[in-house]
Amino acid sequence: MIPAETNGEKRVFLETFGFQMNESDSERILGLLKDINYVRTEEPAGADLIIINTCSVRDKAEQKVYSALGRYRGLKAENPGLIIGVSGCVAQQVGARLLKRVPYLDIVFGPQNIHKLKDLLDEVSLNRSRVAAVEQNASIDEGEYGYTEPGGSKAYVSIMRGCDNFCSYCIVPFTRGREVSRKSPEIIEEITRLAGAGVKEVILLGQNVNSYGTGGQGDISFTGLLKKVSKINGIKRIRFVTSHPKDISDELIYLFNDEPRLCRHLHLPVQSGSDGILKNMRRGYTASEYMSKVSLLKKLYPDMAITSDIIVGFPGETESDFEDTMRLIKEVRFDNIFSFMYSPRPDTKAAKFDGQLPLEVRSERLKVLQEAQREISIGRNRELLGRTVEVFIEGPSKADPSERYGRTSCNRIINFPAAGTESSLVSTGCIIDVTITEVFPNSLRGMVP
Repeated sequence: MIPAETNGEKRVFLETFGFQMNESDSERILGLLKDINYVRTEEPAGADLIIINTCSVRDKAEQKVYSALGRYRGLKAENPGLIIGVSGCVAQQVGARLLKRVPYLDIVFGPQNIHKLKDLLDEVSLNRSRVAAVEQNASIDEGEYGYTEPGGSKAYVSIMRGCDNFCSYCIVPFTRGREVSRKSPEIIEEITRLAGAGVKEVILLGQNVNSYGTGGQGDISFTGLLKKVSKINGIKRIRFVTSHPKDISDELIYLFNDEPRLCRHLHLPVQSGSDGILKNMRRGYTASEYMSKVSLLKKLYPDMAITSDIIVGFPGETESDFEDTMRLIKEVRFDNIFSFMYSPRPDTKAAKFDGQLPLEVRSERLKVLQEAQREISIGRNRELLGRTVEVFIEGPSKADPSERYGRTSCNRIINFPAAGTESSLVSTGCIIDVTITEVFPNSLRGMVP
C-alpha cells in the first residue's frame, strides 16, 4: 500500500464492543470515513483517528470504556493531532460527561449521530473544539444510513432503529431511542449496491424486526421487505435479528417455506421460563405462548436452528422460577443460547425492584444453565454428524489458515480442509457442500465430498 502521507490518506483504528447492531454501526462508520479518505488500520499506533464503538448491554460497560481509553492516552501525548472518539450506547448514555472525565477525548457521538461524523471531525480539526452529539430524533434523517462498508462477502443492514417495548431490564430505548423504520426503497437500494460490491449474504438488523413497518416511516411489513430482498440479484442468503416472541407472526414463520434464500435459523429470545418473571420483565408473552411458536417452527422445519437469550437471577427470581427456565431449555433444546447474569442498568425499572439477588446466587444459576445448555448444544450438533450440508464460506480458518471456515444455513460454524479442492470453489462467498465428520459444543468439522 502507498504510505498514507504520500497520497493524502488518513488512518482510522476502530475498536468495536457488543453484538450485531454495534458491528453494523462500525460498518457504517467505516463507510462514511472512506468517503473522506480514511483507511482502516489494525494498529492504533500511527492512526490519525481512534474510535471506540461501545455497548451498554454487558456489566460495567462505562468502566470498560474508560479502561479502553486509557490504552490510548500515551498515543495522544506523543501525537497531539490524534483524534480520539467514543460512539455507541455508552456515548449516548454518558454524553458530554465523558469529555469532562477524559481530557484527551475529542468526540462523543451516539448511534443516531453517526452520519454527522464528518462535521464533528471538521469541528475538532479546524476549530480545535471538543464535541458531543447525542441528540435523539423521532424520525430518520436523510443520509443517516447507506454508508455501509462491508468487511467481506456478508454485510449487516439496519432496517430500523430504536425500540418501543421498554422491557424492565433493558436500556436500549434510552440509548437508541424510540422505534422507527427505514423506507423499504432505501433499504433495497443499499442491499443492491452491496450485492454489486460482492456481498452474498445480508443480515437485516433491528431491535425487533417483527415490528418493522408498523409505525414511524415504515411503508411495508417485515415479510413484505423480506420478499423484496430475496429478489435482489447476487444475494444468496438472508438472515435477520432480532425477533420478539410476542410479535412474530405465522406469516413470517410460513415464509421460511416459500423463500429458499432465508436461512434456517431463528433467534427468538425467551429470557425466562417463568411466567411471573416474564411479567415483571414486561415481555408481553407467557412461557406457553412462546412454546406454541417454537412447536410450530419445529413441526414445519425439523432442520430449523432456534437460538435464544436468557437472563438468570432477575430480581425476585425464586428457585422455582429458575427451575421453570431449566425445564423450558430442556424442552425446546435450543441449538445455542446467549446467557447473562442479571445486572441493573440505569434508568430501567428493574434496577429499582425489590428482591435483588446476591452475586453468588446469580453466578451459580448461570453456571448451571450454561452447563446444561452445553450438553444440549453438543447433542444437537451430533444430530448433524454424517450429513452433507451447504456451507457459506467466510474465509480462512482462524486456527489453520490453510483450511476454510463458513456457516451452515442453520448458523453453525464449520471448519474444513481446502487442500485438493479447486480454489475457486472454496473462495470467500462461495456456497459448497461439506460432510460433517466431527462435532464440538460451538462448531463442526467436515470434509468436502
